[in-house]
Amino acid sequence: MRILGIDPGLRTLGWGVIESQGTRLSHVANGLCHSDGDDLGERLLSLHNQVSEVIAAYCPDQAAIEQTFVNKDGAGTLKLGQARGVALLTLAKAGLPVGEYAPNRVKKTVVGVGHADKGQILHMVKLQLPGCAPKGADAADALAIAICHAYYGGTQQRVLKEVRA
Repeated sequence: MRILGIDPGLRTLGWGVIESQGTRLSHVANGLCHSDGDDLGERLLSLHNQVSEVIAAYCPDQAAIEQTFVNKDGAGTLKLGQARGVALLTLAKAGLPVGEYAPNRVKKTVVGVGHADKGQILHMVKLQLPGCAPKGADAADALAIAICHAYYGGTQQRVLKEVRA
């Protein structure tokens, strides 16, 4: 199963594609989509076009995206939601089933801790996908989202057990 993970963002949208074969995960590709344009509509259209190109190039079977979290900056949260909406629309238009995951769930799945920082996520993504060189923190996050989907959203559900020290 080929999985496209998306870390939504208005300025920079991260994406990562992995292959899941049984319990084996492998890196296919990753990158960043930078929005272009002078106004919000043009920037959102730019993201749509770039995500469409990624879908056409890598032909994923499924997709996964991070859920929006509400922060102190309401305007920033709204813009993030708009970028996420465009990504969801693009995935739906391509006919891809989409899994949605909370940021803490992604971090707990990949790192083992729900409040991991970007450096920890990058390190664990590289460990779980040997040979992978994420093109940035957003691409590493997108790969982590795809890994989370491989564990929870695929047809072969895997169970992760929490180990307490």
